[in-house]
Amino acid sequence: MIRPAACGLLVGCVLVGCVRPPLEDADTRALRIHRDAIVLDTHADTTPRFQDPSFDFAARHDKSDVRIDLPRAREGGLDVQFWSIWVGNVQGDGRAIREAMERIDAVWELARRYPNDVVVATDVAGIRRGVAEGKLVSLMGVEGGHMIENKLPVLRDFYRLGVRYMTLTHAFHTDWADSAGTGQPLPPGHGGLTPFGVEVVREMNRLGMMVDVSHVSDQTFWDALKASEAPVIASHSSCRAIYDHPRNLSDDMLRALAQKGGVVMINYYPGYTDPVAAPKIAEWYGRHAPELQKLRDQYGSDVQKFGAAIKAITAQDPVPQGSLETLLDHFDHSLRVAGEDHVGLGSDFDGVGSFPVGLDEVSLLPNLTRGLLARGWSEAVVRKVLGENLLRTMSEVEAVAARLRSEPAAPPSRQ
Repeated sequence: MIRPAACGLLVGCVLVGCVRPPLEDADTRALRIHRDAIVLDTHADTTPRFQDPSFDFAARHDKSDVRIDLPRAREGGLDVQFWSIWVGNVQGDGRAIREAMERIDAVWELARRYPNDVVVATDVAGIRRGVAEGKLVSLMGVEGGHMIENKLPVLRDFYRLGVRYMTLTHAFHTDWADSAGTGQPLPPGHGGLTPFGVEVVREMNRLGMMVDVSHVSDQTFWDALKASEAPVIASHSSCRAIYDHPRNLSDDMLRALAQKGGVVMINYYPGYTDPVAAPKIAEWYGRHAPELQKLRDQYGSDVQKFGAAIKAITAQDPVPQGSLETLLDHFDHSLRVAGEDHVGLGSDFDGVGSFPVGLDEVSLLPNLTRGLLARGWSEAVVRKVLGENLLRTMSEVEAVAARLRSEPAAPPSRQ
């Protein structure tokens, strides 16, 4: 039965021509949420291209050349990108430090060349300010503790230059931490973190630099969580329960990372995430191993020339791709196990040779939002995954650093 008051309202609406807003279809809803949210990715390896004076970040490029440029970042709704500062295993003579400094400079130069479109931020307040200004907000993460060359002053200098996370290892052991490698687990070098490795983690806490456990061995993971007073992140890792690979996290790791207040940023690379595509990718790399080794020997650490040579190979024989649905399985699983406050985006764009169909360049990021909504995750959860979770964790890291810096200083390290 319609109540009299309601009846009068209904008649009034008919008389004045009230129009009910049209219902959103799934695509419209997904795009609205995606455009309105802060979309933040913690790992892309486009950085070496910024060192090339002929590279125009404001121009549209083919995805076979680069996965992220400014026009496609705009189309994909990307607001915040942590650029990877990565160099190879060249530690010991200062070379790793020098090359890392050049990569860091390239990120700052990107913002200088495109001041109306790109800004570098160093804290959460700066991130939110840059997003509000409509700029692509850039931050940096050092991908491998070998780049400090066993020197805490270098770690501090990296922080002063804007680096806001450091992955404790890359694909090889450092002198103070064990790596997981990228295929079969590496034999232990130290059994996790050495005492100096613990000191590195604690100094990162004091500075306000996020501790990143992607790439590290299982024991290094547990040692880092124990040593850190602040939340810890995995900048580009996925779930072993979906695909059992040493670069991924077990359910126990996901729970522990969440309990610490951290975030697992899901890696898109099918070689680490997709049980169907991964063997095909491994076969591809095995088939081309002699050519790839020859190119490594020829170009060394010249990432640009090496990349151009790889592009010629993949043009003739593309690296197999994975499934977006399988990648979404990793998001589903981590959301159920770690929880809705502890999952984010860690694409690895421009760092690996293959991505899922439908998510193989930055302009396609709305497909991820569409997929999460289609699987029943709420708008609030999707917004957290797209960026708010990492911003919360980063804020907590900043708060721990402020507290630690207010305490009496420890004796200076001899490192």
